[in-house]
Amino acid sequence: MKGIIVTKHKQQKYINRDLSWLQFNGRVLQEAEDPSVPLLERLRFLGIFSNNLDEFFKVRYATIKRIVEAGKVGRSELGGVAAAELLEEITQTVIDQQHMSLEILKDIEIELGKKDIHIIDETQISPSQSKFISEYFIRVVSPALVTIMLSELEEFPMLKDSAAYLAVRMVMQEEDETFKSKINYALIEIPRVIDRFVVLPEEDGKKYIIILDDLIRHCLGNIFSIFYYESIAAHMIKITRDAELDIDSDLSRSFLEKISKSVARRSSGDPVRFVYDSSIDKDTLQYLMNKMGIDTMDSIIPGGRYHNRRDYMKFPNLGRKDLLYDVKEPLPIPGLSLQGSLLDKIAKKDYMLYAPYHTFSYVVKFLREAALDPKVHSIKITIYRLAEVSHIASSLINAAKNGKDVTVQIELRARFDEVANISYAEQMQEEGVKLIFGVKGLKVHCKACVVERMEHGKLKRYSFISTGNFNESTAKIYTDLTLFTAHEGISKEINKVFNFFEVNYQVKKYRHLIVSPHYTRNAFYHLIEKEIENKKNGLSSGIKLKLNSLSDYKMIDKLYAASKAGVQIQLIVRGICSLIPGVKGMSENIEVISIVDKFLEHPRLYIFDNGGQSKFYISSADFMGRNLDSRVEITCPIYDEDIKQELLDTFEICWSDNVKARIISEKQDNYYVRNDKPEVRSQLALYDYYLQKLN
Repeated sequence: MKGIIVTKHKQQKYINRDLSWLQFNGRVLQEAEDPSVPLLERLRFLGIFSNNLDEFFKVRYATIKRIVEAGKVGRSELGGVAAAELLEEITQTVIDQQHMSLEILKDIEIELGKKDIHIIDETQISPSQSKFISEYFIRVVSPALVTIMLSELEEFPMLKDSAAYLAVRMVMQEEDETFKSKINYALIEIPRVIDRFVVLPEEDGKKYIIILDDLIRHCLGNIFSIFYYESIAAHMIKITRDAELDIDSDLSRSFLEKISKSVARRSSGDPVRFVYDSSIDKDTLQYLMNKMGIDTMDSIIPGGRYHNRRDYMKFPNLGRKDLLYDVKEPLPIPGLSLQGSLLDKIAKKDYMLYAPYHTFSYVVKFLREAALDPKVHSIKITIYRLAEVSHIASSLINAAKNGKDVTVQIELRARFDEVANISYAEQMQEEGVKLIFGVKGLKVHCKACVVERMEHGKLKRYSFISTGNFNESTAKIYTDLTLFTAHEGISKEINKVFNFFEVNYQVKKYRHLIVSPHYTRNAFYHLIEKEIENKKNGLSSGIKLKLNSLSDYKMIDKLYAASKAGVQIQLIVRGICSLIPGVKGMSENIEVISIVDKFLEHPRLYIFDNGGQSKFYISSADFMGRNLDSRVEITCPIYDEDIKQELLDTFEICWSDNVKARIISEKQDNYYVRNDKPEVRSQLALYDYYLQKLN
């Protein structure tokens, strides 16, 4: 795959974060392209690629567009690129990637055909399939359709964000007197409540699937049967809108109400991207763009026949396990049985859960035990994203029903999960759970829980702290670290963070935790500077970081300074990386890789050599300005020597990956790590590592 080639007369210091993110999405597309990935998984990677793009345009493209509309250049914020130029470069990159994704989809469909799975369109339907489709349309699809006759409307309708529409063009017969014009237009909204992929009856041992869009195209005669037309054609379009939440300042409304209202307004945000079937009639395209007010600052992208390819994430598996990844059962944590009391075991020793290699059941078990234990009198937890059916939420409600003092800090502004979080907030509030809606001006992104228990007349605290969300669904596909501990200092300071939520004009002091927005930036500066000092003094030094994104320019400058001093730096960055490694005189001692594979890499693990007395941290914070300065984040030290060794081992396994790791470089070309060492696919190797620990 081609990447973005950075060609500047002057050596660039940073890669623009948005162009870097597009190359991360390019790595996702590489997984869809990779013939060694099972076929149905390749389709799902195409869906992830498409879903990622939708969110990117709703948030990042919309933000850059706002900079342009405000009459600003934005070079300092955008890594030296002017905002208007950046919009053009993004659009061109996305057009190239979209073209590639269509070629990949064609290849996958050919390979599926070889496996007797055929995705057919409306021109390939057999007589028996036509009968099934007609009945299915009348019974299932027709009642859910919204069809809008555009020619009869004074105002063009507001198209829903990210919904897919068939733009229909009818050329009328002379005898049709319904319309004044010979050419008329309509829109059919593709229903979201119906599965996008309709499985047709099997024929001759072969499986057939038709996409809902094509099923509707086949039934256009049924939909428009009251009109007389010479010809009819339908092409897909989609609009993406600015998803920024604008929260009103009405003092009479609760924060819950304000967020609900703002989320509702999102559907009418300004358009930022218009995608259309490139085979659409030019007159139809111009008619639609004029009516919708699409302008030159919007990203206008000619696409293929189908949009909303994010739906491929839910492509039916058709019982073909041979075309899916092998399922490996999550493992138990050595020495930490799910039988008996977890709290009693945690009282004696810290434990680390690495999902999805370990089962997430430990987190649920911890909360369920606390909900029932008569000695527990309070539970405090932060929530950012919950599963659709959340055992976490039900455990907290259970605890409240048992008379526990349950406090939940729930982030209502978790991007695209606002509706789900509002729903859970209302449920918990009704059941007596005390809710905190964060700190004004700060998102609460940390993932922590503390339980207070009376033991022998004294208060004892137990806690867990994580790099990821307390979400049973994502814990199966995101890799994340969760520490269970009864360390009094850590647990007491987690409690301090909850006190800050309620009395946030008081800035707390911490000896163990590093907490944003007050301390994280300077704490990491100090840790990096210590490595520089140790290197200059001839002591052992080195930095190993595993994180999702690295885009903060000041933090990058600190890493550049460490590189210039000779400190060896190894970075594993899944997504955005604005740092340019391997440049002589700037970053020659920095290496960066990115791993994209079956699971989404999500842990933040920070290791500083510290003169041979290594310091280990897990964190909810990436090295982005928002995590360092405008969110509540917790970085937690690891004190247990066994866990330190385990974390070092897992980092080294990831660093050794020569199957799914890509080299991050100035060229941004997503070149795979390849060497003559034994093959290491880190996600498989990590499972084996933890499996061996059980023996």
